[in-house]
Amino acid sequence: MASAERHDVGGVLLDQPFKIRRLGHFGINLTRMEEGLDFYRNLLGFRLTDIRDPFAGKDVPDEFKDLGDPKGYFTRFGSDHHAFVINNHRVRMLRDRDGKTREGVTIGQITWQVQSLAEVVDGHHWLTDAGCNMVRVGRDMPGSNWHTYLMDPDWHQNELYYGIEQIGWAGRSKPWDMHDRAFREVPELPQISEYQEVQDALARGVGLMDGQGDAEDRPARFDVDGILMSRPFKIVRIGPVGLFVEDLAAAEDFYTSRLGFTISEETTFEGQRCVFLRCSTEHHSLALYPLGLRGALGFSDHSTLMGFGLQLGNYRQLKDAVDFLKEEGAEIRELEQALFPGMGKTAIAFDPDGHAMVLYHHMEQVGWDGRVRPAAERLQFTPGVWPDTVDAETDSFMGEPFLGPWA
Repeated sequence: MASAERHDVGGVLLDQPFKIRRLGHFGINLTRMEEGLDFYRNLLGFRLTDIRDPFAGKDVPDEFKDLGDPKGYFTRFGSDHHAFVINNHRVRMLRDRDGKTREGVTIGQITWQVQSLAEVVDGHHWLTDAGCNMVRVGRDMPGSNWHTYLMDPDWHQNELYYGIEQIGWAGRSKPWDMHDRAFREVPELPQISEYQEVQDALARGVGLMDGQGDAEDRPARFDVDGILMSRPFKIVRIGPVGLFVEDLAAAEDFYTSRLGFTISEETTFEGQRCVFLRCSTEHHSLALYPLGLRGALGFSDHSTLMGFGLQLGNYRQLKDAVDFLKEEGAEIRELEQALFPGMGKTAIAFDPDGHAMVLYHHMEQVGWDGRVRPAAERLQFTPGVWPDTVDAETDSFMGEPFLGPWA
């Protein structure tokens, strides 16, 4: 239940001392690292922005040698430094001295953007005082985002952040010589601006073009709405995140009373309650499903990820993406529309570890009165049936837009 105390957030009184604006990025922990990197980079089109090697400059310890690639990979689909982070699950388990990584939880992080550094710091203190399971606070490098991390009741690591690094037209991240302002503690306020950090780096002689880039391996052979691209689709937005949870009521309370989400809709699927929550105008940014549905849906018991949403540029791209991924050997499934209210036509592409990536093209938008479209008024789709075109809805092409060129 929300606290009676109100907090001044930029002159607006809220129940929390921060306001989540959107899903910023997401992390997944894999066992089949090489195959997984190929799936996310070469098939889905995420671009590499940085690599973190825990054993850089030294020999890999014997206990890690048979666990696969130990490095962490930061990838993007737009200008944010990273939207999708890939790590080795077994390596993270073995390196975790604090017990924060669990065998059955392969979600590395669920990262939510707030709008200021003050919101991060005030939020950290407030969540700590509320008794939340806090993990760490400070500033990440690479990525440059100021953050605080905390666990939900099912041991999913959430992050609130502000100010992620932006990748420009040259496609390169900050060079490692600019990673000197990482923080491992609550920062004092105010801090110098990102602009000043760049000026200071230039004064030190840092080469701003020395950062990580990523060349496209596939030929640009697809005409995607007038642009030649290496895949017949473009990811334009990430989320929602779907979670399998043991105690639905506890998870619902955490995300509403602590993180400030609003419930958009509740449904019942095979007799079990599912809850869909939003942080902005989209129908939902987060979906909570009872753990009992995992086996009933035929999902692997190695993870509590029900699905990670990837919105594509339009319906035609979604249709073409399904054909492309099938031709490339990816496993594709279609589930009942009732599991994804507000999302229209969906298809699931499974990564080599069995994590579900939910591909879609439309997200219903919620207006000032907070009411969602009645289920009976939504376009109805049948799994396995792909019409050439679909009718427009009042909110087709609305919501958070993709900024910049597709490729």
